[in-house]
Amino acid sequence: MRFPNVWIFAFLMQGAAAATLTVGPGQPYALPSQAIAAAKPGDTIHILPGTYRDCAAWRTDNLTIEGEDGAVLSEAICQGAGILVVNAPRATLRGLTFEGASIPEGNGSGVRANGLFLTVDRCTFRNNQDGILAANNPDATLLVRRSTFDGNGACLPDKGCAHGIYAGFVNLFRVENSRFVNTQVGHHIKSRARRTEIIGNTIEDGPRGTSSYLVDLPNGGSLTMTGNTLEKSARSQNPTAAVSIGEEGGKRKPGEIVISGNTFVNHGRPTVFVHNAGKDSARLSDNAIKGPVRALNGLGSAD
Repeated sequence: MRFPNVWIFAFLMQGAAAATLTVGPGQPYALPSQAIAAAKPGDTIHILPGTYRDCAAWRTDNLTIEGEDGAVLSEAICQGAGILVVNAPRATLRGLTFEGASIPEGNGSGVRANGLFLTVDRCTFRNNQDGILAANNPDATLLVRRSTFDGNGACLPDKGCAHGIYAGFVNLFRVENSRFVNTQVGHHIKSRARRTEIIGNTIEDGPRGTSSYLVDLPNGGSLTMTGNTLEKSARSQNPTAAVSIGEEGGKRKPGEIVISGNTFVNHGRPTVFVHNAGKDSARLSDNAIKGPVRALNGLGSAD
C-alpha cells in the first residue's frame, strides 16, 4: 500500500519531534518545572532521584513525566492548587513521589487533574491534603494504577475536607492495584464520577488512620468494586459505614452497582459495609466480612 508523501513526512516529523528531557544534578534541567516548560507535545520528562521543592502547571499535550526510584516532588504549590497541575488534555505520570502539598483552603493536591485523560502509574502520595484531586469535567477520565496513598487527607474548619483521591464530576474514574493507608479524617476514595471502578486495591485505615468512609460516592452513579481488601479501624472519625453511596442525592444517572469478591474487616464500633442511600439497587455478592458489621443498609441485595 502506498501512502501520500505528506503522510510519510508527517509521520517522520512526529517521531523525530518526541524527545526525552532529563532532570537532575548535572543534567540539562535542574528542576522538573524547567523541563516541563521546555517540552513539546509527546515528549518525556525523566527525573533522576532527589527531592525537588518544585511545582509545575502546563497545557502541553501528551507529556509523560517519569521518575526513577527516589524522585520526590515536595511542598511547592503552583496556581494555588497542587505540586503538579495538569491542564493539558492528556498526560501520564509514572514513578514519582508527591509529598506535603498543603494550601490554606485545605485542598492542596499532589496532583490536580484538570484535563481530559490522566494516567497515574506507580506513584506515591504521602502526607498531602488531597493525594489527587480531579476537577469537574464530564468528558474526563482518571486512571490510577499500582500507586500508594499514605497519610493523605485533612478537614479544616469552614474549609471542607480533602481525601486520598477525590474525583469530581468526571466521566470515568478507575483505580486498580493500589494501596490506601493512614488517611486522615477525610475519605480514602471519594468519587462523583459517572462511572467508578475500584479493582484489586488495599484500602485500610492502618495504625494511624482516622478516615471517615473508605469509599464515598455521594451522588451515586455506576460502581464496580471487586477484589479489594478493606479495613476500618477503631480510630475512624465516622464509624457508620465503610462504603457510602448517594448520601448527597442522586445527581448522577442511575447505574449498576456491583460490589463483589471483596474482603472487609472492621476493628471498631459496629458499622455497615455498604450504606446505599440512593435509588439504584446495589448488588453485593461473595464478600468476606469480619467483625461487627451489617452487610447492607438500603436498596439492594447481599448474597
